[in-house]
Amino acid sequence: MTRPPRRSTSAGPAAARSPAGRPTAGRPNLSADLTTLGGPARRRSLLSRLSPPQLIALSFLAAIVVGAALLSLPVSLESGHTLSPLGALFMATSAVCVTGLAVVDPGGTFSVFGEVVLLLLIQMGGLGLITLGTLFALALRRRVGVSDRIRAAQQVSAYELGSVVTLVRRIVLSSLLVEAVGAALLAFAFVPREGLGRGLYFAVFHSVSSFNNAGFSLYASGLTGFVQDPLVNLVVPLLVILGGLGFLVQLNVLAFLRDRRRERLSLNSRLSLTMTAGLLLLGTAGFALAEWNNPATLGALPTSGKLMAAWFQGMTPRTAGFNTLDYGAMHYTTLFMTILLMFIGANPGSTGGGIKTNTFYIMMASAWSMVRGRRDTTLFRRRIDTDTILRAMTVGLLSIGLVNVMFVLMLALNTNPDVKFVQLFFETVSAFGTVGLSMNATPLLNGGQEAVLIILMFLGRIGPLTFAVAFSRPDTRALVRYPADKDILIG
Repeated sequence: MTRPPRRSTSAGPAAARSPAGRPTAGRPNLSADLTTLGGPARRRSLLSRLSPPQLIALSFLAAIVVGAALLSLPVSLESGHTLSPLGALFMATSAVCVTGLAVVDPGGTFSVFGEVVLLLLIQMGGLGLITLGTLFALALRRRVGVSDRIRAAQQVSAYELGSVVTLVRRIVLSSLLVEAVGAALLAFAFVPREGLGRGLYFAVFHSVSSFNNAGFSLYASGLTGFVQDPLVNLVVPLLVILGGLGFLVQLNVLAFLRDRRRERLSLNSRLSLTMTAGLLLLGTAGFALAEWNNPATLGALPTSGKLMAAWFQGMTPRTAGFNTLDYGAMHYTTLFMTILLMFIGANPGSTGGGIKTNTFYIMMASAWSMVRGRRDTTLFRRRIDTDTILRAMTVGLLSIGLVNVMFVLMLALNTNPDVKFVQLFFETVSAFGTVGLSMNATPLLNGGQEAVLIILMFLGRIGPLTFAVAFSRPDTRALVRYPADKDILIG
């Protein structure tokens, strides 16, 4: 067999190896051509030739198609209910992309089989299909090669190839453990209402939906019936926050708590925790101030109920999708604040969507540094790399452009006079951020608007930058680098 050409020691994960052949802790080039890592291209399968962004996008697309086919089966529907192919595609996309927007009532439309299919799609979409595939390969005692490690690392936002297999195993096991504990706690709220068997089933469903930031509920009115239930208002937000922290942050915090002398919080963890706390505080305080005297929302509740509802609604724009109050009855101030929080979303490498908290911080911090005349952007006494700033700016601009283009399409396709401007914008941002909150407009949309939201949910889950990289032309370094010119005026 012909040996593959030797790569340069300055590029790609093939160069980052120790004398023993193990990958080092250096940051791999995850978008590198994988055909050089496993022999000649003619002997490699089609999947192995795909780059990590391509495989992530196609794996989500395949899961959506399979999920839509399963949800269309008669066995998936309650007697007397029907679901159009577009409706099945919408529901499957919303589940795999852990969004929560629904054109039909999941609890009233789907049978137990259909609900289980929906739950499995949520679990696969939240953890990541490549993450689960790596786990199954380990369970079957299959060897996880270098290309598989690179894809898994891209999925979980990891940088060390050598620890990816162990990392994936810990992510899946810890996620299942958190969901099990959440279901056990939620059982105390659902069993008294639904009975033992059905109550346990509801507890499992809502625990998985919460941790994966999906927002699907088996109740037609969501969780509005639990607006003053202390247990639900504590457990569901904790599950949502844990899922939205990001898998690497979770593991880093656990390692730090176990051994503070040897472990330390990474810069990514410190930024993620700071942004999470700040946005939760901002959302809760802002919602309470804006809605405190609104008789259709907080105004009709006692003080304890107001505080619990403000906390829940302040948390849920972190791409959770659950609600205990009607968003159609809220003030425009609250809706605008919710839209901003939905657009920002959760942390990188998590089950949530949006442009991500770290992206938002880097964008704002770099702009502030420029205004203050500082050359570098710093965070916790560390300088932010220029490539990181450019990546954050690219994600932000692509996301703003995508949301605006899709919103214009939603307006152009609108044929229902009962659906207002603000409702369409709210639905658009909710779909992009994979949040799932709605102003009760999703069931009123036509087929064209549903198709727009399907595209938005898909792009929002995999990320616009990942999609652009996946299907763009490979990067070719120019042999000529032109001189820089600072004569262009900005601002």
